[in-house]
Amino acid sequence: MQQIFKFIEKYKYFLLFLILESFALFFTIQNHSYHRSKFINSANTLTGGIYRQMSSINDFFYLKKENRLLSKENIHLKNLLSLSPYDLDSVVSEQIDTVNFYQKYKYYRGKIISNNYTKRNNFLTINRGEKHGITSIMGVVNSYGIIGVTNSVSKHNATVMSILHKDSHTNVKLKNNDHYGSLIWNGKDYRTVQLVDLPRQTQVGIGDTIITGGKSSIFPEGILVGTIKDFEKQGNDFQLINIKLFNDMSALSNINIISNLEQKEIKQLETANE
Repeated sequence: MQQIFKFIEKYKYFLLFLILESFALFFTIQNHSYHRSKFINSANTLTGGIYRQMSSINDFFYLKKENRLLSKENIHLKNLLSLSPYDLDSVVSEQIDTVNFYQKYKYYRGKIISNNYTKRNNFLTINRGEKHGITSIMGVVNSYGIIGVTNSVSKHNATVMSILHKDSHTNVKLKNNDHYGSLIWNGKDYRTVQLVDLPRQTQVGIGDTIITGGKSSIFPEGILVGTIKDFEKQGNDFQLINIKLFNDMSALSNINIISNLEQKEIKQLETANE
């Protein structure tokens, strides 16, 4: 307490000046509309800047939560879009005729927690497993394109055979002419895969888009893969077609896992015909 009194005693004239100046400023603002409007505008500018900074800080801390909500909404919309035949009015009103509408694919969200892309046979690990409805042989994609196929599944996690694996063969096609082939990887560049088994009469050009063909029970048709980087042809036969991936396989995070709800039925039919 003595320190306070000493401080006041030492700076009493300066403190008196501040008090009188504050009163003078107060009465000036109160009695003059021009000064009052300037003061209010300045105060609004100051508080607005503070609120903007606080909002930015809050947005940063809530960003993870918002991303999680957006991911859930994205999965929900994909599941709705997988209803076939598709009728927007029925989906929006949620009055879906279960006789005429069926869902072939179901989408799950997940995240990659381990990623290999420098080996000859690469696997990834995701944070989804049996507990979340994940089984083996389910397609794994993100917004840029295909990533791989689920392999081993535990209760909480699963491994994914990357498209950067010698045993990976994915049915794909050219977007502009519907000719089909298989996607493989020669083990050289993680940014580039190869297209094989393309019919010799196919017309291809550098920059043509490659998408999934939908001829397997894993990936739906139309998922992005990449573009033709270059190709070699000997006579009428393609010797090499390099595909530049849309996906950066070295920087993967959020994913979608795709379940084909008809896969078991298809496998039973194929086994019966063997």
